[in-house]
Amino acid sequence: MNIENIRQLLGSEAVSLLDYKSVKIPREMLHHPGPDFIERIFLPGDRNIRVLSNLQRLFSHGRLAGTGYVSILPVDQGIEHSGGASFAPNPIYFDPVNIVKLAMEGGCNGVASTLGVLGTVARKYAHRIPFILKVNHNRFDQVMFANVEQAFDLGAVGVGATIYYGSEESSRQIVEVSEAFRYAHELGMFTVLWCYLRNDAFKIKGKDYHTSADLTGQANHLGATIEADIIKQKQPEINNGYAAMKEAYGSFGKTHARMQDLISDNPIDMTRYQVANCYMGRIGLINSGGASGKDDLAQAVRTAVINKRAGGMGLISGRKAFQKPMEEGVKILNAIQDVYLEKDITIA
Repeated sequence: MNIENIRQLLGSEAVSLLDYKSVKIPREMLHHPGPDFIERIFLPGDRNIRVLSNLQRLFSHGRLAGTGYVSILPVDQGIEHSGGASFAPNPIYFDPVNIVKLAMEGGCNGVASTLGVLGTVARKYAHRIPFILKVNHNRFDQVMFANVEQAFDLGAVGVGATIYYGSEESSRQIVEVSEAFRYAHELGMFTVLWCYLRNDAFKIKGKDYHTSADLTGQANHLGATIEADIIKQKQPEINNGYAAMKEAYGSFGKTHARMQDLISDNPIDMTRYQVANCYMGRIGLINSGGASGKDDLAQAVRTAVINKRAGGMGLISGRKAFQKPMEEGVKILNAIQDVYLEKDITIA
């Protein structure tokens, strides 16, 4: 897929996305992804040699090897949404071996999944593609389904976890995940945090602020604070969450009059605000691919273009790929990667 194919898929948004120049937070302020990202960003910090080595394994695998960008296949929806809801569209993915095969044939940097999925195939595949073990899952609350030692024992290079910021249980989740991440680093594994908002109070007057640029940006900032090495976040679809919460409930958090000066209505600027809250890109932002639906190829490419031009580090896309025949899923994953390989698509 080349730049002209990408323009065609973006349709009427091609100009506003591909030709946009951001002035809210200039690109010069960001730490850009690149082949030297480990040495430039992580080497001066406190991550030990084994963590750096495993991060390098992730960055050195798949079609994006050596670029500083990542394409990850996440498949934990069998718990998050139920196995039937996730895999009925393509039942071959009830079998963990096909999940790993999709990641490999799709040219991904790594595969993120559950203890059961990765443990079932670890001896056959852990040395062939980087494993990221998701240690907690949603059963009305994020609870631990696995521990860090199990990730280490099955050969994972990293651990992933979710925190529902804004939920009643978020304080406990922060403590649990922070401790898990500390231990993962001690054992030499990098950390990936799903920084999601969860509270019905974020739905105000018919608008859903769970993907608000300013609120998700703060969630990212908290994730970076507990030493996530990579932040996974939904791409913003709305803004002014702080103002909406304050109007609805009287007060909500601390804001500044200039905060909204850093964000425009362009989705690149909204996503850049998320990147800025990841320590100006020192902690990589990967956006989620979202649910499967109509025009998945075009939507996946659009999400990738916005992430790359905002200064993000890549995409973590699951349902758009595994809820289709494997050949079609591979095509979508490759299209995402083509965006990051396309030299004419630059940071805005």
